[in-house]
Amino acid sequence: MYSHIKLFGHPIHPMLVGFPVTLYTATLVAYLIYASSQDPFWFRVGLAANIAGVGMALVTAIPGFLDWLTGIPSGHPAKSTGLTHMLLNVSALIVFAINAWLHRGYWNTAAPSPTLGIGLAIVGLLITVGAGWLGWNLVQKHHVGVEGAESETVADRSRVRRVA
Repeated sequence: MYSHIKLFGHPIHPMLVGFPVTLYTATLVAYLIYASSQDPFWFRVGLAANIAGVGMALVTAIPGFLDWLTGIPSGHPAKSTGLTHMLLNVSALIVFAINAWLHRGYWNTAAPSPTLGIGLAIVGLLITVGAGWLGWNLVQKHHVGVEGAESETVADRSRVRRVA
């Protein structure tokens, strides 16, 4: 169970995951700074990070979906964990897309109250953390994306049987 979507032999999905997570976090931080300073510069930083995070999440989702579709056999427990991981990430993407959509018209006008932007960013980031936990679970528990993991697991089981 490893990625078929690679660049120079390395899975693409894990390479990209950090971008939407970082941009989603930057959205929240910038909106919090805007709330405390009322400087519209920070609102614009938050909005730009939000839009970039949504874009990068879409880019990241493509190899992630293809890995789930082609790299995990049907009926394996990792398939349902991967599906939940995907649905949580899509939910976070929707929350951040709604946040960006609601604030899109304020770039050149007076920035709105930061309450809605902060609230949506917190919800989206919490969903992202849950999705990330499941992604880590896919790697650590199910060894998804780890080449040679299946043969190593078989070797480890043999070694345990010999010791017992």
